[in-house]
Amino acid sequence: MKKYLNLLNFELNRFMKLYIVLLLAIFVIQIIGTIVSANSYMMQANNAVFQGGVTQQEFIEMYSAFSMMDIVQSIWFMGSISIGVAALLFYLFFIWYRDWFARNTFIYRLLMLPTSRMNIFYTKATAIMLTVLGLVAFQHLFLHIEKMIVKWIVPKVYREDLGVIEAVQASEYLSIILPQRFPEFLIAYGLGFAFVVVVFTAILLERSYRLKGIIAGLLYGFISLLLFVSPFLIQIFIHGDIYLYPMEMFVVQAVMWAIIVAASLMISRFLLNHRVTV
Repeated sequence: MKKYLNLLNFELNRFMKLYIVLLLAIFVIQIIGTIVSANSYMMQANNAVFQGGVTQQEFIEMYSAFSMMDIVQSIWFMGSISIGVAALLFYLFFIWYRDWFARNTFIYRLLMLPTSRMNIFYTKATAIMLTVLGLVAFQHLFLHIEKMIVKWIVPKVYREDLGVIEAVQASEYLSIILPQRFPEFLIAYGLGFAFVVVVFTAILLERSYRLKGIIAGLLYGFISLLLFVSPFLIQIFIHGDIYLYPMEMFVVQAVMWAIIVAASLMISRFLLNHRVTV
């Protein structure tokens, strides 16, 4: 356990500077977007009231009150989220290929450490999940700050004070990224963990077999996806509809998830121990 924690600390420290830059970039973009969106709304409201001759109530009836929904649905907010997702997807591959293509092929120094090679796999997977969860936690904080900024710029008469949780639940993509219930959190990030280990396995296949490994990795990813959605496909193909109850589907999907994760870990263990040589 101590060696695992040391490796994890090492992996997190290697990414920490870039991670902080990523968090700051997302924060700055969202704050700018919040200020721009709120000021744009108030400029439109003031023009309508003072120059167009409409009352405040008439303006609200025509354009609706300003709320956090206007923030989370803005191009600024969605763009910042896209940057975060893209950066973490890039890191998903970079965390392995950096070691292979670094000076003196650093991966071989890692593989020669007096510890199980799977600890390297586990620490990289854990580092990915911790950075994702850290981004989720900071996004919650950012939303509360953005809500305060909205209150400073938009007067109460023009504002609908939605809570952060209400805004998240009303947004389809945010409700997935920031689930509010613990079971939903487990499902969302359990699937995320499965995605990580499948991608890691595909990377190790490519590193082990090169060109053939690329094909094998892509094929493995496709088979994993097909296995996970197979309960839906079988029901629709045979019965034309989904007939299992939600809890039954959850159990079936949990079994598929366990099979995919277990298979990925077994294949990765074999590749690290027998195909990736020092």
